[in-house]
Amino acid sequence: MPRLILYQRDYCHLCDMALAVLAEARTPEFDSVWVDDSEELERRYGTRVPVLRNLDDGRELDWPFDAAAVRAFLGSKRPL
Repeated sequence: MPRLILYQRDYCHLCDMALAVLAEARTPEFDSVWVDDSEELERRYGTRVPVLRNLDDGRELDWPFDAAAVRAFLGSKRPL
């Protein structure tokens, strides 16, 4: 399974929605990183959050995404 990070912000309703989509897609374990805590991450992801990143290959999935897009991103066709 890929190592995943969800880049997000505190008090971000889109990030809350992304978390629900990841749960619906049955996403494997991932880490959450808050861009508010880093100037570098703020510059890179500030207007893009939430972003799901695969640390193994560097691919990123920008919001908006749904469960099907997450499963495709992960390379899985698992049913809901």
